[in-house]
Amino acid sequence: MSMKLFKARFTSGAHKLVRTMLIYSLFCFILAVDVAEAVPIQDDCKVRRCNHQDPPVRFPFRLEGQQSPHCGYPHPGFQLSCSENKQTLLKIPRSLELLVKHIDYEAQRIDLYFPGGCLWRQLLDLNLSAFPFAVEQQGFSRLKARRSQPAESNYTLFECSSQEKALYKRYRVACLSTPGSQIIAFTSGAYYGFNLLNCSYFGKISTPISPYGIRFQLRWYKPDCGDCEAQGRGCRLNNNNSTKEQTECFYIPKNHIGLGERLMVAGIVSGSSIAAAIAIAVGWRYRLDKKEKESQVKIEKFLEDYKELKPSRYSYADIKRITNHFKDKLGQGGYGTVFKGRLSSDVLVAVKVLNNFKGNGEEFINEVGSMGRIHHVNVTRLVGFCADGYDRALVYEYLPNESLEKFIFAAEGKDRSLSWEKLQDIAVGVAKGIEYLHQGCEQRILHFDIKPHNILLDHNFNPKISDFGLAKLCSKEQSAISMTTARGTMGYIAPEVLSRNFGNVSYKSDVYSFGMLLLEMVGGRKNIDVTVENTSQVYFPEWAYDRLDKGEEFGIRIEDDAQTGIAKKLMIVGLWCIQWYPVDRPSMKVVVQMLEGELDVLTMPPNPFASTDPPKTMGATTPRKPVNRDLPTISEME
Repeated sequence: MSMKLFKARFTSGAHKLVRTMLIYSLFCFILAVDVAEAVPIQDDCKVRRCNHQDPPVRFPFRLEGQQSPHCGYPHPGFQLSCSENKQTLLKIPRSLELLVKHIDYEAQRIDLYFPGGCLWRQLLDLNLSAFPFAVEQQGFSRLKARRSQPAESNYTLFECSSQEKALYKRYRVACLSTPGSQIIAFTSGAYYGFNLLNCSYFGKISTPISPYGIRFQLRWYKPDCGDCEAQGRGCRLNNNNSTKEQTECFYIPKNHIGLGERLMVAGIVSGSSIAAAIAIAVGWRYRLDKKEKESQVKIEKFLEDYKELKPSRYSYADIKRITNHFKDKLGQGGYGTVFKGRLSSDVLVAVKVLNNFKGNGEEFINEVGSMGRIHHVNVTRLVGFCADGYDRALVYEYLPNESLEKFIFAAEGKDRSLSWEKLQDIAVGVAKGIEYLHQGCEQRILHFDIKPHNILLDHNFNPKISDFGLAKLCSKEQSAISMTTARGTMGYIAPEVLSRNFGNVSYKSDVYSFGMLLLEMVGGRKNIDVTVENTSQVYFPEWAYDRLDKGEEFGIRIEDDAQTGIAKKLMIVGLWCIQWYPVDRPSMKVVVQMLEGELDVLTMPPNPFASTDPPKTMGATTPRKPVNRDLPTISEME
């Protein structure tokens, strides 16, 4: 997208945003007016609290200093106050303060709590005749309870000598008693029949509050607002009544606010909405600008990295800079030394510096000529090259897990570090890479050096074929090439490369090398191992075929049947690939199908190690092919 087009779209988007904000603000204003009309009347009789946890205070109670006298019932007991620490208090003459914990306006009950001290001392000689609360009477209906009079408890207190302590233990008032005397309390004349000759009258208490406890649930009977509360209506004094204590129910007004107040509330709400919308718009614009800058940086970085990843020609001075003067050596091969390098902050590479004294430059030409045509996930990517006089180097993508060789040839006594499932994935990846070289390129590329050392692994252990120094190009219409000398690594070279008695050299030579690779992956060892104790196991493929043919165990550490199936499949496919004669080997396309298919459909291959024995199959018999083969031969392409 061009910058002009982007700006045009951005301007259009900004205009749409402004228009949307205006519509939204108008909607908020209308909504705010409706909300303001629903606000209850704001006067001094609205519900108050000392704190958000304490009960709400409304008629018949009122909160001193926050509600006018007409907001509560004209009786001292209904006047509440807030303490210094914001607790709701009910004050009684002589400084008796009780904490209010709950008010049930419909049941007309109040829960009180005495915070500490001696309640007997507070109630002694206290006149509570005008106290509007009483202990709730049990067993009465709601209507009867309201008509009954507040009940009081009467206590008579005596001061007795300490010698009578055991006799009056159950009546003793601990907080009033002293070591020299004890105070005992009797209810409603219960002291008759007791010997009180050593006692003297101490005082009398008449109260609805039990002095034995610190928590009380009391009821008020007047005013009677329970029915109003049950109907969801308010309760208040009837100002038209001459007694000035008569109450009435009323509907709580909802639309009782003036036009000025409604407009003020609407202005506050709509103003807040507009401010919020502006803040959102500014934040959106800032985020858009930030995102645009991040996109530009990302694109520039991608173009820089893409430029670095294109196959480019470097000078020898560039190679020294990339490798930090050959500081980090990764490995040594027959054709050169590999160093770790860095093209940019995020692009790592592996640089192979070729030996100048070997060959006539054929390996360099093969590598650049072959890999410059290749773009496949399972083939190492050639990033660049250097041909600066006698100094030659090849620059590849960097693969952190090195080669497959170090994972399948574990040291003696150590478990394989790759699971059987991962080994199968690697086998399929390598097979697809070779199939691409044979069929996916403009011209067929024969690798001629497939082996574990040339299979590199990325950070996810995905395989990539490398080292095309021995590769050859040929037309896909031709099935063979002529060669003057053998090439490859012993143990992986196909028989026809060494002797034409087995047929002509073709893409089937890579199939043979791949088969040897599969067998080494299964065995976890070199196919030719002279260090084993049993001489029959020196050549692993022949030993493996014999075991597989007889249905015997492989002697490989396998944990379950699924892993056994993977090992057996890789072994069968490998044995098909190492048939002595090229025409007996499958193409890499068929090999991929075999590796991705089910084990049950695989057929046991002919025995490549006994030319006179008839081939054995799993459920089928395959006739032997004649020894003499005639494949059309073409010249090598330079």
